[in-house]
Amino acid sequence: MRIANAAGRLVLLDPEAGSGLRALDVEEASGGRFPADPQAVYPRWAEFRDWVTSVSFSAAVPIPDEELDAVAPRPPQIFAVGLNYRDHADEAGFALPAEPVVFTKYASSLTGPRGDITLSPGNVDWEVELVAVIGTGGRDIAEADGWDHVAGLSLGQDISDRVTQFTAPPAQFGLGKSYPGFSPVGPSLVTLDELRAAGLDPADLELGCLVNGESMQKGRTGDMIFPIPVIVAKLSAIVTLMPGDVIFTGTPSGVGVGMTPPRFLQADDELVTWCTGIGEMRHRLVGS
Repeated sequence: MRIANAAGRLVLLDPEAGSGLRALDVEEASGGRFPADPQAVYPRWAEFRDWVTSVSFSAAVPIPDEELDAVAPRPPQIFAVGLNYRDHADEAGFALPAEPVVFTKYASSLTGPRGDITLSPGNVDWEVELVAVIGTGGRDIAEADGWDHVAGLSLGQDISDRVTQFTAPPAQFGLGKSYPGFSPVGPSLVTLDELRAAGLDPADLELGCLVNGESMQKGRTGDMIFPIPVIVAKLSAIVTLMPGDVIFTGTPSGVGVGMTPPRFLQADDELVTWCTGIGEMRHRLVGS
């Protein structure tokens, strides 16, 4: 199953649509059983999954890419994991962490998979990331049960203003990564069974990003130091995870600040972010 946020409404994407997007409006198809609000589906995730098994896509209609928005537009919590790929820790000059390096991002930075993103005053960098959205929350979740608490996977960019990020000791990670539009997520949420049916391993997906057509990052999520079930277990040992929570899981090497000389995003740059089995995001950077 693939769900999306189309102009603020929850939709199911037609798996037989081919190259275009065809979607079924969930509120209409369910006769009002499930509301239009995309965020409202996560607390009812098990019920929703059961309903989807009987859905017909005969009433699906084409939707334009430009209508797509963040798959979890108002998450209760947004977590992000830093230094979660060995090669990225190396390029950043840090030792491999013994525990997940966790910070939070702010919901006002969320945006969809298409459109313009306004540059902040500092040096703006790219960070492609796999995003997990929680379907079943809880505390003290066992690592072995971690995947069972994930509604599905999406694609994100943890766009970062490196000046703001490192202004105050030790760092301002949350603020530096939370300017408006700095947390695009999309284009859809893909369930684990959907990925497996396509012959893909949800724990080992290829992802990357390009700037103006030039490949900057390319890696595999199987190279994470702390895989998603570990992240779920570690987070839930301290906080209560809630349905609809969003987790940015870290970025592989190839960020601009790690280059010699450093390279940052400029006005009119095109940032393309991709992940096998999930899709692609496209954004244009614009001046403030």
